[in-house]
Parts: sequence; structure tokens; C-alpha cells
Amino acid sequence: MTTRNVALITGGTRGIGAGIAERLASDGFDLMLTGRRSEEEVDPFLMSLEQRGATVRYLRADVSSRDDREALLNATEEAFGRLDVLVNNAGMAPRRRADILEADEASFEELIRTNLQGPYFLTQSAAQWMIRQQAESRVHRAIIHVGSVSAEVVSVNRGDYCISKAGIAMASRLWAVRLAEYGISVYEVRPGIIATDMTSAVKEKYDRLIQEGLLLEARWGTPEDVGRAVSVLARGEIPYATGSVLHLDGGLTVPRL
Repeated sequence: MTTRNVALITGGTRGIGAGIAERLASDGFDLMLTGRRSEEEVDPFLMSLEQRGATVRYLRADVSSRDDREALLNATEEAFGRLDVLVNNAGMAPRRRADILEADEASFEELIRTNLQGPYFLTQSAAQWMIRQQAESRVHRAIIHVGSVSAEVVSVNRGDYCISKAGIAMASRLWAVRLAEYGISVYEVRPGIIATDMTSAVKEKYDRLIQEGLLLEARWGTPEDVGRAVSVLARGEIPYATGSVLHLDGGLTVPRL
């Protein structure tokens, strides 16, 4: 069993998840990562994290699958014997952006299972394990949901994504209330326009909007920005704040006249 704190990061090998993994590895965490790619594909990234001093394990898994979620937690226990921080980061964009007057149910169901149902029930299982660990040690334990400004900003050509992130926002509050008695902190980090593979297809659009004054901080956000924020929360550096939402959106959601 490791003596270092252990974080499980879903979708932890690319985009925002990779930025989180890099920061936590540098800040003293051992890591359990999961994603949909093969271990051969992610091995160079895993090696780069180990060079930062972390012990890292990877399991190819789909958070929308109950069996995969169970296997993921079993693998974490086998590798490390403990779990201190869960980062619910894995998510998908709609396979096809479609006006809500035309969107189909199959796409909606797939996205909701991945972005909302999977994280919700992974949190349930991880929280049960964390509660059992409380009798063994009183270290800081936290669950961090990576949401999106799409929880509050409407995009009618990806209603399924907006609904999934609004659901994550409420799930974070629900878990914060339910787990308070066990001393497990729950937070939501709500990124805005972040430069990742997921947003590469709309780069030209947002380059223009940023230039026209969409943001108070006139730049794209980065996975490193999100990683730094998640690490602060994971390490318990902001006490007395469970249930909080941390906006990382360059001022996008600040109301202005």
C-alpha cells in the first residue's frame, strides 16, 4: 500500500484530464488513470508522469459501463490499497452537433450515460470506499467534478451536452450534502473555452469571438489552468468550501451590460 495520496482520474490521458494528471503527479499524488485508448497508445504519457515522481497505473475502461467502473475501482485497490481523490473528468461531445429540433435519442442516451450516469454512479461506489477508509485514517479526501460553463450557457445545437453538464452541477451539490458528515469534500470545477482535441473543430469560431471581447481574459484556457485548480482542491488547500463551484472561464459567465 502506498503512503502517498492516490487520485483516480477518469479520462486522464488527454486534454483536460492530462493537464490534471500532470499537475497531480508533480504535486505528490500517485495516479490511477482510465480512458478508452489502449495502454500502448498512452504508454509514453504514463512514462512522462512517472518521471515526475508518481507511480501510475492505467486501465482501459468506459465510465458508462457498470462492469468497467467496478473493474476500475478493483484495479485501484489492487495497485494502491487506497483512494483519496476522485476526479470525474471523462466526458464526450456529441458525435454530431444537431439543433434540438432535430437531435436523435440514440445520441442523447449515449452522451448522458457517459457524461452523467457514469460519473454519478462511480462517485457512489468511490464514496462508499472512502467512507470505509475513514476508520483507518483521517487524511483529506475529495471528489472533484469537471463540469462546464455549458451547465449555464445555452448551445441549442448540443442540448444533450448542456443537460449533462447541468446534471453534473446538481450531482456535485447532492454529493457535497450527502458526504459532509464523513468529512469528504466535493467540488465542481467549471471550465470555459479550453484548448483541447474536443474544441479543435471550433477553434476558428472561438478565436473570432475572443478577439471580439467574449472573455474578460482574452485567451483560450489550457488544460494546465484546470490542472492547477484541481490540485489545489485535491490537496485541501481551500478549506471550508465543500459544495463550491470554481469557474475557470476567463470571465465568460460574468454578467455584463
